[in-house]
Order: sequence, then structure tokens, then C-alpha cells
Amino acid sequence: MNANGTRLSGITKDLWNQWQIAKQDWRDSKSIEFEKKYLEDLLASVDKAVSVIEDLDKIMTKIRVDCE
Repeated sequence: MNANGTRLSGITKDLWNQWQIAKQDWRDSKSIEFEKKYLEDLLASVDKAVSVIEDLDKIMTKIRVDCE
């Protein structure tokens, strides 16, 4: 399960890096709005999701160990 969190985090980082490149050519009020409305919320949500995935991974590992 932790691999999924790592993958999600990596994909989000790639998206952010691509946004940084796109932002060099798209510099107006709509680009600022897009970043604040969508990307900043997305990054915060992904950070929370990755944290939850890590917690779930720990719980699943404990369950496996306890059941053996």
C-alpha cells in the first residue's frame, strides 16, 4: 500500500514541475487563479492522502504480523 502513496506523491510532484514550466509562458491573472484554486488544493489533498496511506500501511502490517 505504501508504494501507492509513493507513486501518488511522485506523480503529483511531476505535475507540479510541469506546472512550473507552463507557468513561465502563462503569466496572467487566470494562471494565478488556476494555481490557487486547483493546484494548491490538490497538493494539500495529496499530502493528506499520502499520510493516511502511510498510516493504513502501518495498520495492515501490524494486522499481518498479529495474524501470523
